[in-house]
Amino acid sequence: MKQKVLLGGALVLGICAGIFIYEQRTPAGEQGAGNVVAEKKAPVRREMAEFRMTDFDRGWIRYADGGTMVTEDGGVTWREGAAAESEEAPAEPAAWSGAAPQDKKPDSVMFQSKEYAVKQSQFMTDRLGWVLLPHSAELQHSVLVTTDGGNTWYNEVTPSIRASIQEEKQRQQQMKDEAARYASEGSAKLAIDSPWTLLPDTVSPGDVVLVRHSEPGEVSWQGKTYPLEPSGAGYFTYIPVSMQVKPGTYPIGDQTLTVKAKKFETQYLQVTKQMEAMKQDTQRIQADQKKIDAARSKSAPEFLFSEAFVQPIEGILTTPYGYTRYVNGKLDSTHTAIDLAAKQGTPIKATNDGVVALADSLYLTGNSIYIDHGMGLFSQYAHLSELHVKTGDQVKKGDIIGLVGTTGFSTGPHLHFTFWAHNTPVNPNLFFNTTPFHWLRKEA
Repeated sequence: MKQKVLLGGALVLGICAGIFIYEQRTPAGEQGAGNVVAEKKAPVRREMAEFRMTDFDRGWIRYADGGTMVTEDGGVTWREGAAAESEEAPAEPAAWSGAAPQDKKPDSVMFQSKEYAVKQSQFMTDRLGWVLLPHSAELQHSVLVTTDGGNTWYNEVTPSIRASIQEEKQRQQQMKDEAARYASEGSAKLAIDSPWTLLPDTVSPGDVVLVRHSEPGEVSWQGKTYPLEPSGAGYFTYIPVSMQVKPGTYPIGDQTLTVKAKKFETQYLQVTKQMEAMKQDTQRIQADQKKIDAARSKSAPEFLFSEAFVQPIEGILTTPYGYTRYVNGKLDSTHTAIDLAAKQGTPIKATNDGVVALADSLYLTGNSIYIDHGMGLFSQYAHLSELHVKTGDQVKKGDIIGLVGTTGFSTGPHLHFTFWAHNTPVNPNLFFNTTPFHWLRKEA
C-alpha cells in the first residue's frame, strides 16, 4: 500500500528501492476562480549514477542529480542520506569464498528474459553480487542483486532474498573462523576452496587423518562409516589408520591417501608372576572395557580445542608408540601409546581443552582419565597415583588433572599416554605442539 506524504506541492505516492514517485497537487485553499487543478504527471524515476555496498547490510546509491540514498538492511529499505566517508570504498571481497569474487565482472545479465548491459558491478562473495544497469524507463530499479553467483537476478530485496544474504553473511563468518585454524592463509584457502581435503594425505600405520568435505555426508574407511560433522564452513571427521592397515594408496572422496610402510621396534619386559597373572582375569578386564567403550561412544560433534596440543609431562620416554611388546618372553601386544617415566607425584597436564569422559580406577590401567576433545578424538592418561578431576568436568589445556603413579599393570612410576580416534589408538606424537589443522602440508 502506498503511503501518501505531502511535500510542498507534491504528494509522494510511494518509495520503491530509493525511487521517488510524485503526483502534483494544487495546495488546499487555492481552487477558487481562475485556479486549475494540475494534471496528474507520469512517475519520475531518478537516474542512478553509481552504487556501493560496503558490507552485507550497508550501502548507498548516488543519483545523477547529486542526491544519495542509503540502506542499512541490505536494500530492503532506502532513505535519503549521505554515505559516511568511511563507507565510500566498496567492501573487500571475502577471502575464503571459493571462486575469486573480483574475477566476476559481467558485461551483461539476463533479467526477466531480456539481456541488459552492465554499467557497474560488485561481487562481495562468489555467490552474492550486485549490478547497476543503464537508466531505462522500463526498469523500476536499475540495481539488481544475485545470491547464486549470477544465475538469477532480482530488482527487489524480498524477505527470501534478505534471508539468503544473511545466510551468505553467516557462511563468510564461518569461513573466517575456520581459516584461523590453519597454519597459513595459503593452506586455509586450499582447504576451504577444495571439495575434499586430507590432513595429511600421506601417513604411516598408527597415524590418523582429519578429513574435510565441503558438503555433509559420510566417509567409508576400512569397512566402517564415519559421519561428517559440521564445523566452520566444512564437514569433518577423523579416520584412524590402524596398525593393521597395509601400505598402499586409498581413495577418499576425490583425494588419494598414501599409507607408507613403517618399521616398529620390539620391547621385552620381565614382570612378576603375580603381575603376569593380572591379564588372566578376563572378567574384570571386560567389565572395565564396557566402561571405557561407553565413555568413548559419545563425543561432542565439534572441535573442543583451538590451540596446539601439549605433552602432559616432560618425562623420560621408556616405550615409544608402536613397539611390539613381549612380556616374560611371550608375545603380549603392540604398544599403541607412549610411556613417559617420571617421579611419583609429578603433575599431569591436560593435553588440550575438552570434557572428562571418564575418570575412574580401572583394573589394568589403574587410575585413568579419558578426555573428549570432540569429533571422536579422546586422550588417555593411565597409572595415575591421584585423580584431580571427575567424569563430566570441563578442562582447559594445561590444567592439572592428576599425578604420576604406578597403579594397575605397571612396573614403575610413569604416564601411559595416547589418543583414540573413533575407538582406535593413534600415535600421540602427531599432536604435540600442533593441531590436526596444521597437518595440511600444501598451500594454494
